[in-house]
Amino acid sequence: MTQEILALCRAMGADQEELLLPLVQAVEEQLARRLKEGVTPQDCGQAFPLAAAMIAMDHLSAMSGGGGGEITSFTAGELSIRKESGGGSGKSLAAQAGGLLAPWLRDSGGFAFQGVEG
Repeated sequence: MTQEILALCRAMGADQEELLLPLVQAVEEQLARRLKEGVTPQDCGQAFPLAAAMIAMDHLSAMSGGGGGEITSFTAGELSIRKESGGGSGKSLAAQAGGLLAPWLRDSGGFAFQGVEG
């Protein structure tokens, strides 16, 4: 599955080849540990390698300083320079990957209401 994830990263424009393999391996292991008990990466179909590639690309982007979600602004007189996110949903690739794999992931331990009467 590692090779499939690497291929997806390259298709998404990964250009830091020396970092790519160890990063993909780490993301693949981390993501596999987050799966529900008894669920394997293969059970997730194409969602697993795609989510892993999205997370790896998010990490690569952060390492290269292209965090994507940063908004900066500089104005001097009539000259304005601003860097904004590249459009899309406003969510990081890692957050989108989590949504993609949500049916197969364990509960994250987040806050939930249970048995609350109105």
